[in-house]
Amino acid sequence: MDEYIYKNWRELEKEYQNLKNQFLTTWNKNQIDAKIAELKDLEQLMNQPNFWDDTENAKNISQKKSSLEKNLKPWMDLNNAINDFPIMIDLVKEEHKENEEEALIELSKELNQLKQKLEDIQISLALLGEDDSKNAILTIVSGAGGTESQDWADMLLRMYTRWIQKKGFDYEVIDYQPGEEAGIKSATLLVKGENAFGLLKCENGVHRLVRQSPFNANNKRHTSFASVHVAPEIDDSVDIEIDENDLRIDTYRSSGAGGQHVNKTDSAVRILHIPTGIVVQCQNERSQHKNKATALKLLKSKLYELEKQKKKQEIEARSGEKKDVSWGNQIRSYVFHPYKLVKDLRTDYETSDVESVMDGEIDDFIKAYLKEIATLKTQ
Repeated sequence: MDEYIYKNWRELEKEYQNLKNQFLTTWNKNQIDAKIAELKDLEQLMNQPNFWDDTENAKNISQKKSSLEKNLKPWMDLNNAINDFPIMIDLVKEEHKENEEEALIELSKELNQLKQKLEDIQISLALLGEDDSKNAILTIVSGAGGTESQDWADMLLRMYTRWIQKKGFDYEVIDYQPGEEAGIKSATLLVKGENAFGLLKCENGVHRLVRQSPFNANNKRHTSFASVHVAPEIDDSVDIEIDENDLRIDTYRSSGAGGQHVNKTDSAVRILHIPTGIVVQCQNERSQHKNKATALKLLKSKLYELEKQKKKQEIEARSGEKKDVSWGNQIRSYVFHPYKLVKDLRTDYETSDVESVMDGEIDDFIKAYLKEIATLKTQ
């Protein structure tokens, strides 16, 4: 968050009041008072002399108390800091009574930090979905347009791998289909890290590029598209039934890096799920059997995510709610020419620093989207 220095006391105090009201609204919508009361009840229960007589029940209550304390801590800390801010104003005014500008600079920085903490809480609210903490399966597919779109898909792949590295996450290339002349037709990554799916779900949709074509001698302006699909990596606890009769399984020679072996055997596996049209591919293992097992796992994850989206759409249709995002539709535009701008069409967040974005600096886009999700959840 960019720091803003307030020009006078009235402006600073007005912004403080806005922050306090926003925090109070978020506090009430998330029923923090009720959760604090629940925590006190658990503490009283644990203080009973016979509490540990039932070891199993006591263990469950103790774990629930610890979890509740952990979840409430950022709320309590920020609540205390916001309520103490007027005291800080008086102290800083006294300390810098000879220099009002210095006082405003110091307090502006403190207020900006409070805003950042509230933003962190809002983002955490959007990462409470049942699958948000899981690893993510990220698939990039070039759109129509041949080499142009394949090059764009490759640029997105680089953007995401840079982002993954900057987050300290790990990733594994499950499938990689190079283009005929440049770029990629598609690529699938397994992204491993805390809240990997919760963060990357914000990237689901079509990404549009406008630039001067590097593949055209006249450098004509060209528009390219690539789609990004993200699904959570599911484990064996999630039961997804797949009828073998609904599958068409093909094998082919691996096309990505992997040494001489991949060029000599048809170890790569492609699976088409006929009822949905979903296609998954895997070529990262030398064993056809292992590639098939991984491909089936990818298919289950995508079918699981598809079913979740169907249920969400049914609920929205019944309740008359307007969908906040249409998965699969254009979500973001990247303009390199005639001006520089990256704009998210769902949140209206934008930046002219396209070089940083393409180098993996996409956290601000993700945060803007997560804040919208949090707002919708608390309305």
